[in-house]
Amino acid sequence: MILLLIVTAVTFVIFFEVPRLGGETTNSLAAQYVGRDPSQAAIAAVKKNLGFDQPLYLQYYHFIRQLVFGVHFKYGPDATYCHAPCFGYSFKTHLAVWPDITSRVPVTLSLAIGAAVFWLLGGVITGVISALKRGTIFDRVSMGIALAGVSLPIFFTGLLSKSLFEYNWLHIWHNLHYVPITQNVLSWAWNMILPWVTLSFLYAALYARLTRAGMLETMSEDYIRTARAKGLPERTVVVKHGLRAALTPIVTIFGLDFGLLLGGAVLTETVFNLPGIGQYAYQAITANDLPKILGVVLVAAFFVVFMNLLVDITYALIDPRVRRA
Repeated sequence: MILLLIVTAVTFVIFFEVPRLGGETTNSLAAQYVGRDPSQAAIAAVKKNLGFDQPLYLQYYHFIRQLVFGVHFKYGPDATYCHAPCFGYSFKTHLAVWPDITSRVPVTLSLAIGAAVFWLLGGVITGVISALKRGTIFDRVSMGIALAGVSLPIFFTGLLSKSLFEYNWLHIWHNLHYVPITQNVLSWAWNMILPWVTLSFLYAALYARLTRAGMLETMSEDYIRTARAKGLPERTVVVKHGLRAALTPIVTIFGLDFGLLLGGAVLTETVFNLPGIGQYAYQAITANDLPKILGVVLVAAFFVVFMNLLVDITYALIDPRVRRA
């Protein structure tokens, strides 16, 4: 809870104080939400309506209060009540932020979960095989591909994959778009395969390198030689003793990566035009829409904190040393 408060406070300061350092005023900030050639009366009305005429600490207090208790909003002659948790209304569209975000959660969940399955299976399996076959052609090729995957940005691989598989060369996919899983499971999966593979390519490459390094270190430990000396099957030695110990850093980074993705995969959703939280965040930033930005930041921070809690719990299941401690 304290971390979420700090995150919202920092976002508030960035939104209001950083532009002021560049010469912006509350009048110029309010003018962005009026239209072309606004009158001074219109700017003053918007500034009062959006609370820009209040001190920063008071604006932050009102935001936290409406988040917990809800608040009455009035735009023009109409008034409406925003139920808690109330993230406010968009400065641009005057639509409630919370319903907008919740309607986009299934899209981001679909992308994050599918990509996570791909990169965990592909990255961990590749890393284990590369460690066991160190110095072979497979090891060199897979680590070379992993290096390329870590180096290439998502917007490049995403546009390249769309060019190859949707627009030009292979032309396997036609008019990629998001289909709700409740509407058609097969169509949902088919339209998500390319975003899954594109997003997972970056993470799978990183996880393969981490798994390989962990396995190389673990397989040289004394207890691994002891397990082999006892006559245990090689599969048991690798999976139960080697991989289990090597997964500890993987669990940590997976919790952080997955939590951030649940907060929105901005580049992937923008490239593939997926109406998820990431695309919503991009639109909010380009429109300079504070309620939308705060909503996305809070949701992303919540998922990161929640996934870190799950990581701590998982530690106790994977590593017996944590339970003894």
